[in-house]
Amino acid sequence: MPPTDATTGTGISPRPPSDPVGTGTEDTLDMRLPDELIALLTADEPIPAAQPRNTLADGDLLDAVAGWGAALTPAGVFRLVPVRLQRDLPLITRWMNDPAVAAFWDLAGPEAVTAAHLRAQLDGDGRSVPCLGVLDDAPISYFEIYRADLDPLARHYPARPHDTGVHLLIGGVADRGRGLGTTLLRAVADLVLDHRPSCTRVIAEPDLRNTPSLSAFMTAGFRFCAELDLPDKRAALMIRDRALRHLL
Repeated sequence: MPPTDATTGTGISPRPPSDPVGTGTEDTLDMRLPDELIALLTADEPIPAAQPRNTLADGDLLDAVAGWGAALTPAGVFRLVPVRLQRDLPLITRWMNDPAVAAFWDLAGPEAVTAAHLRAQLDGDGRSVPCLGVLDDAPISYFEIYRADLDPLARHYPARPHDTGVHLLIGGVADRGRGLGTTLLRAVADLVLDHRPSCTRVIAEPDLRNTPSLSAFMTAGFRFCAELDLPDKRAALMIRDRALRHLL
């Protein structure tokens, strides 16, 4: 586990040499453990549950998704492009109103419905970044890259610090059912692991009813770990491990 933040202390209150039994006698020495020793003593202490390493003090919570660059895939050159509401809202709204998408995303309706969903992320603290998945300069998919360890999802599985989650939809009907989802999921998982060195696992929680999605995740190197009872669905916990990324 990562070391306890220095501000939490070590739990050790050293006494001055002239006060060996803790009588409170003043001493001119202000004894303090060396920083190196404090670091050794706290190295294996877990992060307190009430103070997860989430925070804006750590900087960008997702290591600057906009700067991750392109990935070369068998289908072409793929990039994640963070959403701009004015530019992308009509396209994403159209995708959300496709019956096959609406069945699992539950965001069908006018632009205001999709806009509210996107604004919740765009105006948030950066723990979730909505993106267009762009293949050879054509937007064909929508992704949400999010900090699973900071998400309500973390209450439902044994989360690790910096677990990074992925939500995906393929926009066009013609792009579904031909293995493209697998290609894009593998590309995105690789981008996460390449650009987020603190992340050891990429997480997903597709609806158990969404058989094509489950198949795409498993073919992309994710392993099925558990069934989760989430507030809005029965989900499959899918994990792609950094340690296994070249084996699966």
